[in-house]
Amino acid sequence: MLNTGLKQEKMGTNAADDLSRSEPVSSKQFAFLRTLIIPIILFVFLYFIQWLTRENANNYKPIVLYPVAKKKPPPSMSCGVTVQNDPIIKVNNLKTYLVGSYIEHRQEVKMIKTIAIVLRSENMKYNCLLCCNGQTTSVPATYSIHSDHFGFEYGTADITCILPENCATPTHVAITSQSSKEDGSSQDIHTFQPVRNQQKQEVFPYEFTVCISVMYDYDNVLELVQTMEMFKILGVQKVAIYKTSCLPTTQKVLDYYIKQNFVELIPWNVKSYIKVSKGWKKSISSAELHYYGQIAALNDCVYRYMYQSRYVALQDLDEIILPMNLKNWTELLPELETKYNQIGTFEFENNYFPLSITDSSSKYSPDSWKKVMGVNILEHIIRISNDPSMFNNFKMIVNPRLVFQTTVHGLLQNVRGSVRVDHGIARMYHMRAITNEILETRKQIQDPHLRDYADSLIPAVSKVLREALGI
Repeated sequence: MLNTGLKQEKMGTNAADDLSRSEPVSSKQFAFLRTLIIPIILFVFLYFIQWLTRENANNYKPIVLYPVAKKKPPPSMSCGVTVQNDPIIKVNNLKTYLVGSYIEHRQEVKMIKTIAIVLRSENMKYNCLLCCNGQTTSVPATYSIHSDHFGFEYGTADITCILPENCATPTHVAITSQSSKEDGSSQDIHTFQPVRNQQKQEVFPYEFTVCISVMYDYDNVLELVQTMEMFKILGVQKVAIYKTSCLPTTQKVLDYYIKQNFVELIPWNVKSYIKVSKGWKKSISSAELHYYGQIAALNDCVYRYMYQSRYVALQDLDEIILPMNLKNWTELLPELETKYNQIGTFEFENNYFPLSITDSSSKYSPDSWKKVMGVNILEHIIRISNDPSMFNNFKMIVNPRLVFQTTVHGLLQNVRGSVRVDHGIARMYHMRAITNEILETRKQIQDPHLRDYADSLIPAVSKVLREALGI
């Protein structure tokens, strides 16, 4: 019995030993399996993610955010008709194109004058359809074609209508071909234009305004900035530019000055209606209208600023009127008024500075300016002599309230006449290309007067180039 018990005890002990030996073996197997399975699961998971991503990429449609279109403001209306503020408006059934309409306060009777471009050979009869207090009134109009048209088929004209008692202050006007009905109702009127100069003013927001007509395909960026800054130095507060077209860089500069309220751009799209000339001679042009309609633009500018500016200068962007012994126009004009008995219209003789003759100097040509297209006016200090036996062009500074009709070089109708300013007092500096034929027959004179303004001009120009163009 004892042996049996010992035997059973040994058997139990051996079983326990076997069990204890088998436990480590099972743990190792489990650890091995765990080590093997986890990477497999991870691999399968990553493969699934990659497959899912690829499928989504193949089916992905990008979300495009389109800018919300700004709603255009409704067109301005007057007497139930659309109003157009800018030139050019075509008169129905006629080859007549309207530029701007203004109250004329200087005649015995109050009237509206509309600056227009007309086909001179066309037999025209007009009416003015006036808008007063929401009601329309039709009155007959007369017209006169300006004498200075250089022989082209189209010319500038004044269309005038006397204001009736029942419509003494019209806000808008439409020019129509003459209607058989008194109220003009038979006319197909699509557009009114505002009537400006409603009030005769004695106090003006601007002392000097410059009228530039016209800007087309303009790319002379550096000279544009230099001229604008020279205008400021001379005392100009406003520049009106009748613009047809320009380069994008030019437009950036214009936008810069518009934000300063220094420049007003008037859209000038006359070439959409009439074949315009790039020159002034009809004999060498097949066009129908002189030099982009420049004369009509000049006349419109005089009327547009008649009661906004004490003086208006009529010139181009490559021209600068400089006093010889004074700093600016603010000092110059009172002296001229005194010297010439308040005549109010001053002619400044043209002086050419050939672009082919330069005097380069780092002092007057900063490196940053060389990155900009255009003429550097400070490099041109040689002018050529004028021929006293020939007509020498000029440009003007005028009291606009004394002017009825103007042209490129002079006035056609005004109140007191005009005077040519002594070139020792002031003259016009004109940078342009000159033919060799002219250069060979003229004296070359050193005239660095523009550089007297360099200390103010150079930093001003550099600032504009930096702020407007990032140069």
